[in-house]
Amino acid sequence: MTDNIHIDLIAQSTGILARFVSNTIKLLTEGNSIPFISRYRKEMTGSLDEVAIGNISKQLDKLRELEKRKQTVVAAIEEQGKMTDALLKRITNCYDATELEDIYLPYKKKKKTRAMIAVENGLEQLAQLLSKQTFTDIAREATAFITDKVPTAEDALSGARDIIAEWINENEEARQKIRVLFKKSAILSTSLIKGKEAEAQKYKDFFNSSEPLAKCPSHRMLAVRRAEAEGYIRVSISPSMEDAILILERIFVKNNSDSALQVKLALQDSYKRLMEPSIETEFRNLSKEKADEEAIKVFANNLMQLLLQAPLGNKAIMGLDPGFRTGCKLVCLDNNGQLLRNSTIYPHPPQSDTKGAAKEILHLVALFDIEAIAIGNGTAGKESFNFVKNLDFGRPVEIYLVNESGASIYSASEVAREEFPDQDVTVRGSVSIARRLQDPLAELIKIDPKSIGVGQYQHDVDQAELKRSLDQTVINCVNSVGINLNTASKHLLTYVSGVRPVLAKNIIAYRNKAGGFTDRRQLLEVPRLGPAAYEQAAGFLRVVNPENPLDNTAVHPESYHIVEKMAHDLSVSVEDLIGNPVLRKKIDIREYVTEKTGLPTLQDIMKELEKPGLDPRGNASPVDFKDNINSMDDIEVGMVMTGIVTNLTKFGAFVDIGIKQDGLVHISQIADKYIKDPADVLKLNQRVQVKVLEIDRERKRIHLSIKHA
Repeated sequence: MTDNIHIDLIAQSTGILARFVSNTIKLLTEGNSIPFISRYRKEMTGSLDEVAIGNISKQLDKLRELEKRKQTVVAAIEEQGKMTDALLKRITNCYDATELEDIYLPYKKKKKTRAMIAVENGLEQLAQLLSKQTFTDIAREATAFITDKVPTAEDALSGARDIIAEWINENEEARQKIRVLFKKSAILSTSLIKGKEAEAQKYKDFFNSSEPLAKCPSHRMLAVRRAEAEGYIRVSISPSMEDAILILERIFVKNNSDSALQVKLALQDSYKRLMEPSIETEFRNLSKEKADEEAIKVFANNLMQLLLQAPLGNKAIMGLDPGFRTGCKLVCLDNNGQLLRNSTIYPHPPQSDTKGAAKEILHLVALFDIEAIAIGNGTAGKESFNFVKNLDFGRPVEIYLVNESGASIYSASEVAREEFPDQDVTVRGSVSIARRLQDPLAELIKIDPKSIGVGQYQHDVDQAELKRSLDQTVINCVNSVGINLNTASKHLLTYVSGVRPVLAKNIIAYRNKAGGFTDRRQLLEVPRLGPAAYEQAAGFLRVVNPENPLDNTAVHPESYHIVEKMAHDLSVSVEDLIGNPVLRKKIDIREYVTEKTGLPTLQDIMKELEKPGLDPRGNASPVDFKDNINSMDDIEVGMVMTGIVTNLTKFGAFVDIGIKQDGLVHISQIADKYIKDPADVLKLNQRVQVKVLEIDRERKRIHLSIKHA
């Protein structure tokens, strides 16, 4: 019964048909991965993509957590002996976390309150009498409650108001209406803490500011919260107090009697002391959750684009990690990314050994048939780029300036130590720079996404949710591209659907022993890799130059018989079918529809037959930065130059213009028309023309424009 309700609730919130939600939940519960479901179970899900399936999974988790919370609430109320059939029914039928907490609030154990003390002092009856608002001689009524602990009538009235204030605060209708007011008209206000002006300059926009909470963008909310956490500003979230009091008076005040005046005083106290702080905390948390969600979405989208950037492919590459005093570290990799040689050159001051550096580079390029050179874009990056670009190799050698963010993190990681136990961090970092040109996806997944340099306020958002989102993004990217079974690292294999670290290790061991895979079915010979794991993984693992040509496609082995039947019906081989578009045009896929296999799967199969083994990421190509621009000192306002988009946020885009510091294109400077989100018109690694608008050399900030370039 509960599962059916969950299905209906998710269907309502997502707009997805209930049967597809039900099937998706069933598949997830059975242990199927999101990429597998998205790619190979389209008939069951209505062709839902990874995002939609992930959303269903997330909502299901929340509903299951809510069920656990309901059990806790029921047990707590039953322990107090206060459970009724009506109350149990309300809790059982509640599917809103906030509403559930409102129901539970009167029964929730709390520290001794003013209201509790007043009840202990025998003032609950007086509070009930005042709440009726039917008498005027309140002093006489209050006198009857004077005791040793309540010495005066005013003390009695004060205690009664404390009780009424708590009743009002725990009233569901009142709290819900105040929430509506907060949602509609709450103002986010900030104020500078005295004496913090000098050290809080980067937050000067928030020294004294106010704006509607509903209109505060995610990046500003996170910035405000960071400034508050660092002790520079005070933050408040609240609507008009007059409006809030008026709402409460409409609910609780019945007339103009003296007892009604006591209720008014009680509700004013209730709002200021209890309800407003409580609901402000709720909205602080809600606004944080919303900001986190948007920031995480930005981060995940950026990460996806970064991981799916075009690779150079299986080419011999030289990696160069630039530096001045310590020199430039060189590494040479073969077409599979294996380290062949490492060296150090000193082309820049103070040594300025340009002849020796040139000789070494030319020697290594010739020795290892180097086809491309990847140069890190950090300190001395542009100078090294210009130096290498002007060398005469006697043949075409492509030169790339590569974003080196996170290379130092990788070089000191356990993954790097496992890969290169005999090399120091400088060599490992250079290898990372070279490999991320060769295959960005395979290399960047080895680095904590938070160290890659994309996203906004990644350290301020919910870290567990961020990790969940980024991990799923990596998994989706890996599986959307497909992995070469014979070259994939152990680390890369762990992101394949159905493959865990132990299986990845066993795959590598089997591959080394057998001399490589020639057939997908050999996976079933890998220790501990059973039919279930094989079903999940096989379609995402490719065998290059296989015995069965389908093994180098995204066609799942469970569908091989369909392709074989197509070929048989045309009296040709599967290989002939793949290589001949004329033959494929003769196929009417509707003839191959079965109860299990529908048009979505058949359409995917035909796409794969058209371009077997095709990398969906395209091919990398170098960017020409201006030779004479090496640092901020070389740029001037008004210059127009080529840049590469390196990061997208809600407030703008960061662009690499060939120097160490990226420039910012504010959202207002991206296009001539209004845009809501930079990601609507820009992509990571996109080439753009930019114009320099402003240079802040002291703070190392460059403001750029695309629309005026």
